[in-house]
Amino acid sequence: IENSSHSTVGYIKTDGTIENKNHSTIGYIKSDGTIGSKSHSTVGYVKKDGTVENSSHSTMGYIKDDGTVENSSHSTIGYARGVKKEWAAVAFFFFKLD
Repeated sequence: IENSSHSTVGYIKTDGTIENKNHSTIGYIKSDGTIGSKSHSTVGYVKKDGTVENSSHSTMGYIKDDGTVENSSHSTIGYARGVKKEWAAVAFFFFKLD
């Protein structure tokens, strides 16, 4: 995962483990779209349609099929073409990307 300056801020391993830039585990993506913290407590969800929700099921944003990432007001905030929706949604929970 890179920020707007193309500096690496984190990694997502194929098993769903989320790591910071120093390769320390900071979270997990489960196969059902649940996103958990490093202590495995639920921080959010990614629904099959790309809706990103926090742990209280409030909508935080959307990941569209074409890779467009939108905030809760449907304004485009980025692009994640060619990656799984769950992977793109991780940025909402673990990385501040400016």
